[in-house]
Amino acid sequence: MPDTIITNLLARVTKPARYLGTEWNAVHKDWEENPARMVFIYPDLYEVGMSHLGLAILYGAVNEQPGMLMERAFAPGPDMEALLRENHIPLFSLESHRPLADFDVIGFTLQYEMSYTTILNILDLAGIPVLATERGAGYPLIIGGGPGVANPEPVAPFFDCFLLGDGEEALPEFLNLVGQLKKEGLWDHRREVLDRIASLPGFYVPSFYDVTYNSDGTVAAVVPNRPGIPERVSKRVLPDLDEAYFPTRPIVPFLEVVHDRIMLEVMRGCTHGCRFCQAGAIYRPVRERDLAVLLRQAEELVRHTGHEEISLTSLSTADYSRVEELARALVAAYGDLGVSVSLPSLRVDAFSVRLADAVQQVRKSSLTFAPEAGSQRLRDVINKGVTEDDILTATAEAFRAGWQAIKLYFMLGLPTEGEEDLQGIAGLARRILYQGRELAPGKKPTVTVSVSSFVPKAWTAFQWEPQDPVAVLKEKQQLLRNHIKGPGLRFNWHDAEISYIEAVLARGDRRLAAAIMAAWRRGARLEGWSEYFSYACWERAFQETGLDPAFYANRERREEEVFPWDHLDFGVSKTFLLRERRRARAGQLTADCRSGRCTGCGVCPGLGVDLRLKGGPEDRAPADKV
Repeated sequence: MPDTIITNLLARVTKPARYLGTEWNAVHKDWEENPARMVFIYPDLYEVGMSHLGLAILYGAVNEQPGMLMERAFAPGPDMEALLRENHIPLFSLESHRPLADFDVIGFTLQYEMSYTTILNILDLAGIPVLATERGAGYPLIIGGGPGVANPEPVAPFFDCFLLGDGEEALPEFLNLVGQLKKEGLWDHRREVLDRIASLPGFYVPSFYDVTYNSDGTVAAVVPNRPGIPERVSKRVLPDLDEAYFPTRPIVPFLEVVHDRIMLEVMRGCTHGCRFCQAGAIYRPVRERDLAVLLRQAEELVRHTGHEEISLTSLSTADYSRVEELARALVAAYGDLGVSVSLPSLRVDAFSVRLADAVQQVRKSSLTFAPEAGSQRLRDVINKGVTEDDILTATAEAFRAGWQAIKLYFMLGLPTEGEEDLQGIAGLARRILYQGRELAPGKKPTVTVSVSSFVPKAWTAFQWEPQDPVAVLKEKQQLLRNHIKGPGLRFNWHDAEISYIEAVLARGDRRLAAAIMAAWRRGARLEGWSEYFSYACWERAFQETGLDPAFYANRERREEEVFPWDHLDFGVSKTFLLRERRRARAGQLTADCRSGRCTGCGVCPGLGVDLRLKGGPEDRAPADKV
């Protein structure tokens, strides 16, 4: 696209730096010398997308390979979208400012169900039909990845294929195939291209599977419709993170983004087994990086970025087996250079507080803990594995160490929740506030309670459970507002209607694609931002398509029911999840397999990974012996 057109556009938008593509460490590869060309799209604004570690990893992993290139694109802001539509200019990539339709592959990361309408809007802005059946030769291949592919069925009609699991090795392998197909002159033969892609481990081609339904509207079966296609597609797993690619020259944005810091991934996966947590299930098994590898990566990242903060990232950073040694080494090496260390995920225990205190070299702002439920009974139901004594011990340690602001995260609408559990949230917040006043006399401690609404997700023990109706969620929010107020107490809550639509999409089937299209045509986009979300838009979309959202969100699933995602395999067995659901109902805890015997979730033998994980006990009983 001519630079004069881009310059004219950028002069008329509020944040032109979103679209420049000339940031420090951005990669500009020669178009002609790299025949396999992909654009990676995070379907949200630049400030959100550039905070995504997965983008940095895949961008570097692809661009380090010969014969292929990856550029970036994001959802344009409303001002840029209006200009593109007004002037009939297709959405373009950042690095070369080429129209997205010029690329061989467009890859979307599915991080959040509320981004689905934005995906359609991006395709439309690029001049690309949103339905895969309407795209033939000459259009890019549309691929999806990320946690949303745990159940991609609601958006399956829009995609040509999905990648399940880790992408560092799988995506370059996929692009090598793209280059080979182009060299063989087969790229325009879409059916043959999809056949070859379906033969790659971890790649799911939804058009190769037919869905049938029962008379009650539930899924009867999802089966292959052609020979040679596996009945179940298994996710890709990197067994050794030390050997995996990790970016040490990530792009440094021109403008402030949501997470403007170095992200050092210390481990992947979590085995705490919280029964509502999808990430803890689909990212198993736990894999740690060696301390020496992390220190080397940190050194290069500091040198190549200029960032003033290193964030130790994972689902549960305090569980990294050498986390204290790592944190202290980083503080010693870079503290005098003005580079701080942060721990974005803390356990609810005193060790985590002491660890945070050890790395906190500047003003202590706030500490965040996630008890999730207000009573011990409900914390046992969700397998949180912490007691009120654990919580109060951790917050007391925080107040003694000088923190004056405590943030607490809870979830409303968890299975079996009653009013006493809600009252427990308010009571715990007050006890922590009184504790702070006693331990820090003369100070003004604050306790902020933030609540989200339970959304049942695929691949969790609660995938059978209903979500509370919106009216009930609002009643629970009001109850808490009435009880969490006064000096030192603050209360935040998440929009119940947004959580409702999220629940509809999280466990939906392919029929929901019609509602997603209808909502988008009515203006839905950028729905991760509350100011752009319209519940009325979705209500009209469901009415227009004749779909009942309560069927997906508020209905308890039968134990024997076929799920829309049962033909996919993320390793955790349905038998294990059902057993966990029953244990939840009985209030029984399940131990973390890293600290005891294998729980038999099925991941390690099912995916063929080594059971003797770094940082875990050497005497763990193998799954096939339990």
